[in-house]
Formats: sequence, structure tokens, C-alpha cells
Amino acid sequence: MRIDVSFNAAQLDELQLRDKNVVVIDVLRASTTVAVALANGAREIIPVATIESAVKISGSLFGEVTLRGGERNGKMIEGFNLGNSPAEYNENMVRGKSIIFCTTNGSVAMSRSRYARRLFVGGFVNLTAIVNAIREEGDDFVLLCAGRSNGLRSFSLEDAVCAGMVISALSLQKTASVDLTDASRAALALYKGLGRSILKMLRTSDHGQYLTEIGFADDLKLCADVDSVPVVPAQQGTVIKLRKMEIRTPEIEPNVERPESA
Repeated sequence: MRIDVSFNAAQLDELQLRDKNVVVIDVLRASTTVAVALANGAREIIPVATIESAVKISGSLFGEVTLRGGERNGKMIEGFNLGNSPAEYNENMVRGKSIIFCTTNGSVAMSRSRYARRLFVGGFVNLTAIVNAIREEGDDFVLLCAGRSNGLRSFSLEDAVCAGMVISALSLQKTASVDLTDASRAALALYKGLGRSILKMLRTSDHGQYLTEIGFADDLKLCADVDSVPVVPAQQGTVIKLRKMEIRTPEIEPNVERPESA
């Protein structure tokens, strides 16, 4: 299989992703939040690219079973039920609910991948589950880093390192070869250089520092907890739901340290 990496979703449009197999990666925090919400019993995630779309869709759904979640500049959108902190998406809040999800970068990447053949949502928290899902598909994949939408600073270190960790785990497979592009090799090199302490890397990243400044330091610990939410969010039609699959023993490189305890 051939694994490619895009370091910013803004570089691609829907047509370029049509019929591709895609894993959207937005470690801080959309990918983590989607995984947590579905693991805690949310019925489905409906990703949208704009606040206007979120308002329009929510008007056509049943209010008592629908929540609006998301952020702009890291903070909850006015009039929404939830922000983008995975800690907010607990079982009492989300079980049985449809969640219209709108974030600055992550939901935009998911929306742009709507015509993909397969679309998974991955982060550190469900890394091995995503790796196993890719192996089961046995086909080429694009690891689509959500990145950032603020001009020149569009690269997200944490998304690239996570993509590299996926590639590293896939490369451990002995039964099939993995072909890498230059972008994939770059992501793998970043992981090998910075993957020894995921939490430290998140804390020193641009967005990690910003989230800490606005009061979400604890979210970094949740987002750094490798394999803590072993589920595969997968697109079904226009929504994202859990993909049922067998969870296998993690095959993570031994030099990965678990995050520091709270």
C-alpha cells in the first residue's frame, strides 16, 4: 500500500480527495473529541465547515436529540451546547445524541473529505485502532493533517507527528510492503525525532501553547493518551459513526513514552 501525507487540509479540495481513502488527523482537538464522543455513546457526528451550515442543519433536526459542538479560536461558539474539549463530551451529555460539529480546522478537513471512498478520523488516542483499520482495507491512504488556517502558520507539528506514528506502526507489518512519499518520510522523521514524549511535544507546539494560555492545558493530556479511546470513527453517508472492528494488541514502537500522569 502507498501512504501519502498532506500537511494542511486547505491545500486540497473535495475533487482531489474524491474516491481516496483518507484519515483526517486533528490531534488538538477535533479528532480526539470525535473519538471520545462516539466512544461515550454519541449516535453520530455531523461535520460542517461553517457556523452558518451548523445553524441551518440544526434547524431541520429534532432539538432534544441534537447538540451543536465546536469552536472558533479554541473557544466555544456562542449559542452552541459544547465547545471542542474532549472532556465536555461525557456519556451523560452525548449518549444517544447527534452532534453537529463545527471547528476551525478539523471539521473543515472532514467536510472536504466527504466524497472519499473511506474516511476515518484519527489521533493519538485511537492510533492503533486506525492502523488496524488501514491494514484491513489493504489499500492506499492519504493521511490528511487538518493543520491550521491562519495564513503562513498553517503547519501543525502535532498532526504531522501523529501521521508519522501511524506510518511507523504500519511499517512494522511484515506481511505487506508500505510505499512512502516524500511527505510520508518527512512525517516519519518528525515522529522519530519528537515521538519519545507525546505530551511534551504537544505542550511545546504552537497550538498546544495557545490552548494552555486560554485554559485548556488539561486537554493536552487527554489528547496525548495513546490508545486510550480504541475506536474508529468512520464516515457513513454524510455522518461519522463508529466502525465496528476487532481491537488488537497495540504495535507501537517501544520508544514511545506514555503521557505524564495528571
